[in-house]
This record gives sequence, structure tokens and C-alpha cells, in this order.
Amino acid sequence: MIVGEASGDLHASRLMMSLQREDAEAQFRFFGGDHMAAVGGERVRHYKELAYMGFVPVLLHLPTILKNMKICKEDIVRWQPDVVILVDYPGFNLNIAKFLKKNTKIPVYYYISPKIWAWKEWRIKRIRRDVTKLFSILPFEVDFFEKKHHYPIRYVGNPTVEEVAHFQQQYLDSFESFVQKQNQQKATISKDSVLAAPLTHKPIIALLAGSRKQEIKDNLPAMIEAARHFEDYQLVLAGAPSIEDSYYEKFLKGTRVRIIKNQTYALLSHSTVALVTSGTATLETALFNVPQVVCYETPLPLLTRFAFNHFINVKYISLVNLIANREVVQELLADRFKVMNIANELYRLLPGKDAREEMLRGYAEMRRRLGTSIAPDEAAKLMVAFLH
Repeated sequence: MIVGEASGDLHASRLMMSLQREDAEAQFRFFGGDHMAAVGGERVRHYKELAYMGFVPVLLHLPTILKNMKICKEDIVRWQPDVVILVDYPGFNLNIAKFLKKNTKIPVYYYISPKIWAWKEWRIKRIRRDVTKLFSILPFEVDFFEKKHHYPIRYVGNPTVEEVAHFQQQYLDSFESFVQKQNQQKATISKDSVLAAPLTHKPIIALLAGSRKQEIKDNLPAMIEAARHFEDYQLVLAGAPSIEDSYYEKFLKGTRVRIIKNQTYALLSHSTVALVTSGTATLETALFNVPQVVCYETPLPLLTRFAFNHFINVKYISLVNLIANREVVQELLADRFKVMNIANELYRLLPGKDAREEMLRGYAEMRRRLGTSIAPDEAAKLMVAFLH
């Protein structure tokens, strides 16, 4: 199994557990993270050694990426698994699929299909040629792959639905106990750290600024500037596990933003509204029924807007809107990414506002479209059946 980022690590670990239930003798070897390692098997490389995003970071780390790709290919050939399961991360994984198709008879299953409906649609040729079975977690992908490109796929449900539901069943903390626990943890931290600022009992505006440094640098300052006007609320940032505390320091110093790390679901459980950088976090926020504004800063905003209107194949960037097939949440990207726009939309979503209730109705519609299948269980059943 091969993943390239934190969300893939979580999804793959759930799939591994489901595969173990289907086949008690299943053995795993993987490029992955801590969640996968906790399930079992042998990790060859941590995904942090693979995860580079954007042209410049990829170029700067190209020797490392190529080295890891070579190690990955050689390791697969040496181990000779019954199947290679790729999880998202298409830039790396489609290269692996191409190699396996050309040089081996090992089948390739792709769990969480590449988002070629948004860009790089030409990759359908590589998928058709190199991928044995494709498993989708987004219902609208079925029409794209099967009707438009005549390539059969399986929609297995969305794993985030199950992950959020599982958390909600286990998590029982009240708002008061959440604040108390966070502050007890913060009491052990150096007072000079940005992590030390205690939470208060004010309602929360959650800031989900992404899991990569570039995303955080681009989006967090504007999020803070927009949200700081809401003095009846406390601003709480969901810290990404892969980002060191010192990186957050320069953005949070001198602000009233609190930060908690590795507890995004707990934070969303107690948040009134959220500012979210596009990605899986938009779907997670919706599943927690937290009204949100999607904020995504881009370089050359006018050019980006032109490209979005004329060359990019989708109407929306957030999973919430893509699944609902309408604008449930406001997407402030490119030329719409302005502090005043973010603040105005945030105000419209506060308790008692009509836009808040309208968004919650949109969330309910989105959940119906996602269905009730437990994605890793459904995928595991199909994978084991196909292998037999």
C-alpha cells in the first residue's frame, strides 16, 4: 500500500483493518504513516519522505522523490505482493502503476481515485492502461468515469463519513470538559510557546488552514485578520501534526489565536463556525454540522479566476459543493479571497442568521448523496473477492 499524506494514512489504516476482517492472514507492507503502522505490517518509508506539493518544492526535492520512487519499485518487485493498493497521491502513485503494468503481473487497485475530473483529465489514459480496479469515494465520480470515459469504477461510500461517525460515537466531552482538558495540557508547556495560551469559555471560531506550510502561509494571516473582529468569540487554530510549533509562532505571535494540535475532530465538535482551506477539511467540517467559509488564496488571482472559468473542468473546489452539485458553502478563492469578504461571510453564518440555517440544510442534502456504505468495509470485501 502506498500513501503520500496524512489523510491517506488515516484512510489506508481503516482499509487495512477492514481487509484484516475479510482475510485474517493478510500481510501488509507499505509506504505510509503512523496510523498504518499501528495496524501492523512493515513500513518501508514514512509518507513525510514523499509529501511535496507544488512545482518549486517538487523541483527542490526531486532527487529525494526519485530515490524513494526507485526504492518503492524495487521493494515491490522483491516482495511480490498479491496486489498493490494505491491511495490518492496520483503524481507518485500513477508512476508506480505504470511501472508495475510494464514490468510485472501484479494487479493495481486504486483506492480514492485521482481527481482527474478537476484537472489533468488526460490521466484517464494512464488509469485505463495501468490500473486494474478503481474504487471511488465520491458519488459524482461514477458518471465522470463511466458515462464520459466508459471506464468502470466502484463507488464504495465515503470513508470520512464513517470516520466522523466513529469519532462522534466515542467522544463524550462537554464544552466545559474540552476547555478544561486543553488547558491542563497547556499548563505543562513553556509559557513562551504559542501553544501555551489557554482556551476560554467563549464560543469558538475554528481556523483550519491546511496541513502544508505553503497553504498555511497563504491562508492563515487573512483568516486571522477576518476573524479577529468577532470579539465575542475565541479563535482556535487546528494545528497540523506534521507542522512544527516554531512555524506557527510567526503567524500567531501577538494575536489572540489559540492553537490545539492533533485534535481537529474534537475542535469541530465544539465550534460554532469555521474558516476552512479547501480539501477534505471542508467535508469534515460539514459532517460536524459546522457552518463554514472556504478560503483559498492563489497567486495571480485574476488569471486563476480566468482559468477556473475557462479551463478547469469543475464549478467548485470544495467537496461539499461538488457532492451537493450546488453552492452550499461560499468559496472565496482567487479574486474573491479578500479579508472583508471572509469577514462578511463569517458574519452571515453566526447563530440566528438565515444563511446559517440554509447551509445546514445543504449539509443534510450532501449527506444523503454520500449514502450509508462504510467505505473501507465495502472496498475490502470487493478487493478480497476480486483477488480470489
